[in-house]
Amino acid sequence: MLSKVSLVGVAVISKLVLHLPWTQVGLSVFCFYLAFGGWRFIRIIWKTLGRDIFAGTVLLKVKHKVRKYLRERQTVPTIFASTMKRHPDKTALIFEGTDTHWTFRQLDAYSSAVGNLLQARGLVSGDVVALFMENRNEFVGLWLGMAKLGVEAALINTNLRRDALRHCLTTSQARILIFGSELSSAVCEIHSTLDPSLSLLCSGDWDPNSVPVGTEHLEPLLEKSPKNLPSRPDKGFTDKLFYIYTSGTTGMPKAAIVVHSRYYRMAALVYYGFRMRSSDIVYDCLPLYHSAGNIVGVGQCLLHGMTVVIRKKFSASRFWDDCIKYNCTIVQYIGELCRYLLNQPPREVETQHSVRMALGNGLRQSIWTEFINRFHVPQIAEFYGATECNCSVGNFDSQVGACGFNSRIISFVYPIRLVRVNEDTMELIRDNNGICLPCGPGEPGQLVGRIVQHDPLRRFDGYINPGANNKKIAYNVFKKGDMAYLSGDVLVMDELGYLYFRDRTGDTFRWKGENVSTTEVEGTLSRLLNMVDVAVYGVEVPGVEGRAGMAAIADPKGGCDLAEFSKALEKELPLYARPIFLRFLPQLHKTGTYKFQKTELRKEGFNPALVQDPLFYLDTRLCRYLPLDSKAYVRIQAGEEKL
Repeated sequence: MLSKVSLVGVAVISKLVLHLPWTQVGLSVFCFYLAFGGWRFIRIIWKTLGRDIFAGTVLLKVKHKVRKYLRERQTVPTIFASTMKRHPDKTALIFEGTDTHWTFRQLDAYSSAVGNLLQARGLVSGDVVALFMENRNEFVGLWLGMAKLGVEAALINTNLRRDALRHCLTTSQARILIFGSELSSAVCEIHSTLDPSLSLLCSGDWDPNSVPVGTEHLEPLLEKSPKNLPSRPDKGFTDKLFYIYTSGTTGMPKAAIVVHSRYYRMAALVYYGFRMRSSDIVYDCLPLYHSAGNIVGVGQCLLHGMTVVIRKKFSASRFWDDCIKYNCTIVQYIGELCRYLLNQPPREVETQHSVRMALGNGLRQSIWTEFINRFHVPQIAEFYGATECNCSVGNFDSQVGACGFNSRIISFVYPIRLVRVNEDTMELIRDNNGICLPCGPGEPGQLVGRIVQHDPLRRFDGYINPGANNKKIAYNVFKKGDMAYLSGDVLVMDELGYLYFRDRTGDTFRWKGENVSTTEVEGTLSRLLNMVDVAVYGVEVPGVEGRAGMAAIADPKGGCDLAEFSKALEKELPLYARPIFLRFLPQLHKTGTYKFQKTELRKEGFNPALVQDPLFYLDTRLCRYLPLDSKAYVRIQAGEEKL
């Protein structure tokens, strides 16, 4: 863009030297501006003004409501109460597994019974109850009932086992664990190591022989519990609602704090930004212990009166049948989910639905158009965000491949930015004044968002453990003395301000729709292999979303028993966290601060033509590791091996 000095210089010469009238001075400056690149900015305004105005109105609408709710000390339960009063007998939730329909009145009664039960057991506002349960209507009713009392739910990932599960329960300081009967075996595995004061309640099919001693059956207790509204806690819009466990850069899962205003903001920006309607029916097959399923999805029910269809787990073969059965108009996805649907054999049913919008994140640009054309879904509502982030963006006008945008005209209105990073160390690159260097169009950089703690839209609530916040906050980013949230993700922006996801930075990568912590996996593998050096990183596989886990293992003697190793991994790690590829080498190179040097390992990947060390890959059908030779490599590259 032309500098202001150049334009002023043209104006001075035109007036003082050439003695032109002011109208001709203005015309000269404008022509100079266009001739030397200014036309590009005019083009940007022409192409993005409508988009930016719409986004601005959405932001103003949400800001207005946030300020109103902040002033009135509203909470998610009080907003839900207003929703329920508008249409008490409308269907709120449908659980596909049993075809159970709950109206808003029934959801209100169930959640009130939960709150009263917990109150009778001595729980008060600020206490924590852990919720370890697969998707169903009761999941929503349970955490909503806790919130009515001011009790905070710790939503535990149902894939976690042993050390990771124990860690989540311990760090949450929960007084009660409510678990689904389908997860009884996981609770039994760690029961002897849990705090004896932790009360256990089991929901679902009751078998006293399959649960730990002392466990109580939840349903009979709720039947006896009063259905009136519990006494309202002294909580406001910026107080804690619940915790969502994320896989971060510190190893074990960490609990991200979700306050009431954050829950509202995430759901509302999606609702208004993508022009949803209260009459829409959402198909939610994503885990309810994650923000996508529980906030972006279920939040539309609680806050805006939509009907949400909950499925226990995603099924590619039943996806469109469910949409037709329940007349769904919006479906939720993650990138992998879309690929699974495209891999299904074509059927007539996949175009006989009423779905008008696919809502989610991670849809690859390479399959974006194919998804729209094959399944006749007119709108892809792609967004970018994380449970704890303050820099969410949305692709409100369906730009192919983009996860969102930021205005090139008035970027200061929404203070997010891509900043330059060192690709090897992922450290922020700063100028001579110590300020982070912004990226230009086409230049990849880490997405950051300015933190303003008194603004519910800009605040960073962080994690239960304050020490975990350090890696997510940087200083002197936009200007001296400020703070910004570090997303840990590399994006790239085009000339019009559209943002495209490029990669994850640091110690996490995404696989099978889950964030995988390399340090956690490294610790587990090293322990199983008698504490040898292990470096875990993500590698790209053609045609597959995310990055597959690969472990480089120091094994100078070649003594690893792969059969026993794979059996041990099944017990220790969920499927998405197990390394797909193994590389055994004499030793791992480290930095001066004893960090593994992963850059070269990532570049070499799992190509046997580049790697002379023994390579293996995980055959998920046989559940064991097989040698990765050139023939296996070709099959993987061609998508013939299921990873």
